[in-house]
Amino acid sequence: MDSTTAEVAYYFAPFLRVYTDGHVERLQGTDVVPPAMNSETGVSSKDVVIASETGVSARLFKPNSVNPEKRLPLLVYFHGGGFSLCSPYCSIYHDYLTSLVLEANIIAVSVDYRLAPENPLPAAYEDSWAALQWVVSHCNGQGSEPWLKDHADFQRVFLAGDSAGGNISHNLAVQAGVEGLGGVKLQGICVVHPYFGRKSEDDVGNDDNTNGGRPDVRPGVDNRWLYVCPTTSGFKDPRCNPAADERLWRLGCSKVLVCVAEKDGLRERGWFYYETLGKSGWSGEVEIMETEGEGHVFHLFKPSSEKAVTLMKRIVSFINQE
Repeated sequence: MDSTTAEVAYYFAPFLRVYTDGHVERLQGTDVVPPAMNSETGVSSKDVVIASETGVSARLFKPNSVNPEKRLPLLVYFHGGGFSLCSPYCSIYHDYLTSLVLEANIIAVSVDYRLAPENPLPAAYEDSWAALQWVVSHCNGQGSEPWLKDHADFQRVFLAGDSAGGNISHNLAVQAGVEGLGGVKLQGICVVHPYFGRKSEDDVGNDDNTNGGRPDVRPGVDNRWLYVCPTTSGFKDPRCNPAADERLWRLGCSKVLVCVAEKDGLRERGWFYYETLGKSGWSGEVEIMETEGEGHVFHLFKPSSEKAVTLMKRIVSFINQE
C-alpha cells in the first residue's frame, strides 16, 4: 500500500499528516534556502555538521562586517514546529535569523535537530544538547569553527526559540544549570510563545489541530505531546511541565524573557511558565512581554508588521543589555 491509498493515522492540521504505512507528509517548512557568504542582506551564513552519526547539524550566521577586536554575543537558536516540522534551512527560519543577527549584531547558531515522529522525543533534546556542547567546545579558542573561535563572546551566550524551540531552550538551560557549561556563561534565554503542558492536571482542553492520534488523552497535555513523546508520564513530565521539575530553581542563566501573544492558544502556558519560574526559588530575573491582537508565532509570518518589529526590538534589547 503506497501513501496515496494509505489512510491517515495522525493529522496535525494544517502542518503534518502521518499515514498508516508510516509515510510522513510535512505540509510546511520543507523548503531549503542555501547559505550565502557576504550576502546583500548584510549577514553571511554557512552550514556545519555537528554529529555525523545522528545527522545533527546547524546553520551559522554572522554579520558581514565584524570588528576583529570586538567579540559578539552568541545566540543558540532552536526552531519551532511542534518537534515535527521545519529546520534552520527553511525560508521562515533562515530569514528570521538573518534579520535577528543583523539587528542585534550577534553570532548565531541555528540547530537542526531530528524530528518526530520518525525520531520521537527525547531525540530533539539530545541533539540540541549535543549541539550546545559543540558550541561550548569552542570556548578558549578551541574547536574547529572559526566564526565561533574568532568572533563569539562565550561570556555572553544566550539560548532562544519559539514554540517547541522555546521548550527546548528552557530544558537545556535547566540541564546546563545542573551539569554546567565549562567556561561558558549562559546569560539568558528567550522563549517565544513557548510550548508547555496545560496549567492544570484537570484541564483536558480541545486538541482542535489534531484529528486521529492517540485516543488515550491524558489530562493536562495535548495529543500531539503524547504523539511526539510516547514515553512521557503526561502532566507530571518536567519536560512539558516546568512546575513538575524539582531542578527548576537551578536554571542555568541569570535572566529569562518570556514572550506571549494575546490570541495564541499557548498564551496561558507562557504566563504559567513565567509565574512558575518566579516562584521556584531561582535567583535570576524573569520578564514577560505580551503582544495584543496577535496569534502564535505571528512574527515569523508577518516579519515587517509593526508588532513584529516591536517584538524583535525587545529581543535585541534583551540580548544586548548589559
